[in-house]
Order: sequence, then structure tokens, then C-alpha cells
Amino acid sequence: MSKTTDTVDKLKLNDSLGIRLRKVPSDKPFIAGLAFIFSLYILLILGMLVADANYTSFEDIGKTLQNPNIQYSVKITLLSCFIATILSIIVAVPTGYLLSRFRFPGKTALDALLDIPIILPPLVIGLSLLILFHKFYIFDTSIEEWCVIIFNKVYYLIKGVKPDFSVGVTYKVPAIILAQFSVSCAFAVRTMRNTFDQMSPRQEQVAMTLGCNRSQAFWLIAVPAAWRGIITAGALAWARALGEFGPILIFAGTTRGRTEVLSTSVFLEISIGNLEGAVAVSMIMVAIALSVLFLVRFIDGRKGGIYDIH
Repeated sequence: MSKTTDTVDKLKLNDSLGIRLRKVPSDKPFIAGLAFIFSLYILLILGMLVADANYTSFEDIGKTLQNPNIQYSVKITLLSCFIATILSIIVAVPTGYLLSRFRFPGKTALDALLDIPIILPPLVIGLSLLILFHKFYIFDTSIEEWCVIIFNKVYYLIKGVKPDFSVGVTYKVPAIILAQFSVSCAFAVRTMRNTFDQMSPRQEQVAMTLGCNRSQAFWLIAVPAAWRGIITAGALAWARALGEFGPILIFAGTTRGRTEVLSTSVFLEISIGNLEGAVAVSMIMVAIALSVLFLVRFIDGRKGGIYDIH
């Protein structure tokens, strides 16, 4: 009898306070909606991969890899992506730290400026690099000519003789690396900025109170703590460099055996009507990209999510 009275009293109290006790609805429809949207995009990606795989075969891929031009393209692609990624990390880590930890005049404008390579059409990036190196003059000498002059002097200091060949940047391997770096670095910077934003500066501040300066706190505290972000930034930069096409096409060209990378190999194969070869090269790129991304995920070893779906 007392329990019934207590229950009635609680209901009256809830009514007087405007509180309505109700059963919590199930989360299953919400989770099903999330899973449905997620599945649609996954199916699109899998559909593209399956379509490419059905259009080619291991025999076609093996035959494509036996092509000396494609072999050269694979080597240049791996080399240029590696160098562009290293350069991106070298720039992204200090830049992300600066934007995350310091306030300075024009920070908002400069932060927005870093997104220009991301939002601009790739062909515009390549054209801008081409104009910068050939139409922008420093002391009546273009940047391309300065590169040749500097190389000649360095070569003479090392070898003791003048080089019998001209080495610049445009339409050569350095142009590939610079084109890849110009875009991939923006993704790495944004990743590192977000990484440092999510890290509390308290440990760095404690280290400085114990005698470290800002530089020591950066190298001894911030950088080791941001290793997951550095790996992620490197993976994004590498993947972006691998798929870069527009800037390379304009700034480095697509010369067989000289400035050909895998992305431009697809373009060259299509231009001569070899669709099977283009798809085979595409599958090679997919295999390389998946290998690197899965390796990064394995090294990272992070487990995301706080809810379990049963």
C-alpha cells in the first residue's frame, strides 16, 4: 500500500513540475540510417574497384608491368611521392604547431591562404607554378634561370668542370616533386593543425616551468606526443601525391621515360586508345595505395569509436 502511495506521489510531483516520464525510444532506426548512408558510399567505392578488376586481368597487369616505360613510371612515382611526403611533413609539423599554439597578426588570413592548393583546380596549380618559374623575375632573371645558374655553380664546385648539360626544374623530375608537394603539403598542414589543436598545451607549459625553452618543449614534448598525427599527415600527403595529375601535366609534362608517373601513364594509355593498359595501370595504383594505407593503419593501431553495436 505504501509503495503504491509513493508511486502516486512521485507521478503527481512529476506532473506538477511538468515532467512526463516516458519510455526512451529505440536507437535501432537511427543506427540503421547511419549504416545505410555509410553502406551507399562503400558500395560506390567497391563498385568502381570491382568494375576495374573485371575489365582487366592479372595477365594484363603483368604485361603492363613488363613495359619499360611503366617500370620507369613506377620508380619515379614511388621516389617522387616519398620525397614530396618528407618535404610535406618537414613543413607541416612546425606550421601546424605555429598555427595551433601562437597568436599573431593576420593569422586568420594566412590560415585561409593555406587552403588555396586544396580548393583551386589542379590545372591552375600547375599553370601558376609554370608562370612563377618562367615569368617571375628576380634581378632580371627568372627563377628557372636561377635554378640553372645555382646548379652549374654547385656542379663546378664539386666536379671542377662545367656541366655539359642543363638542369632546371620545369619539365624535369624536380617539377614532379614540386607539383606533388604544392598540393599534398596543404593536406598535411591541415592535419597537423588539427592534431596540435586536440593536444593540451599543459605538458609543454609544465616543461617550460621546469627549465625548458619553447624549442625544447616542442621537440621533447609536442612532437613525440603528435606521432599519430604525423603518421596520418604523411599518409594523406603520400596518397595525394600519388594521385596528383593536373599540376604534373602542366608543370612537368608527360614525356615517356622522363617525367612520366603512374597518374600520367593512365592519361597516355587512354590517349593512344589503350583502355586495357590504362585500367591495368589504375589497378597498380590502387594496389600501391591500399598497401601503404593499410600499413599506416597497422602501425597506427588506433581503435576508434566509443559505442558498440550489438
